[in-house]
Amino acid sequence: MASPKKKQQTTRHVALLRGVNVNGITIKSADLKALFVELGFGAVRTVLASGNVLFDTDESDAGALRTRIEQALRKRFDYDAWIVLLKQKTMAEMAAGYPFERIDEERHPYVVFGSDPAMLDEVIEKAGSVDPEVERLKQGQGVLYWQCPRGESTDTPVAKLLAKTRYKSSTTTRNLRTVEKLLTD
Repeated sequence: MASPKKKQQTTRHVALLRGVNVNGITIKSADLKALFVELGFGAVRTVLASGNVLFDTDESDAGALRTRIEQALRKRFDYDAWIVLLKQKTMAEMAAGYPFERIDEERHPYVVFGSDPAMLDEVIEKAGSVDPEVERLKQGQGVLYWQCPRGESTDTPVAKLLAKTRYKSSTTTRNLRTVEKLLTD
């Protein structure tokens, strides 16, 4: 008699899409959710309209999973899709490590996620020493923590560095409040 097949453990993941609902790339949350359901993921939920998807899967090969999602996004929505894929538990650890004031009336708290650690290292190196009166940047485990003045999140030296095409396929930035919303499910 054959032994029963052991059911694999499902894990909650977060897909962070880069460049969605900006620069003419518009994807409705309902359409994004439908794609992830069609891909066979469970408990799919989108958060805000900036390309954040929570889902469950028992797939364990993160690289293959990321590639499969990116290819499906490209095919369905006809754009150059790139994502950062994390386990929700890993994202929670990253958020917990935020080293600056979480609530600051004059500054925005951001987390820069990367799918290529070398690119995050490069951003830190190219940023050099930032002026703490303007913005703050610190490397964490698999992320960069960034804080900049309200209303200037596209104008500071770090913002301009992160906007370079070179980092398009491997980094994406989220406000810490958005990250925390992704942890409540």
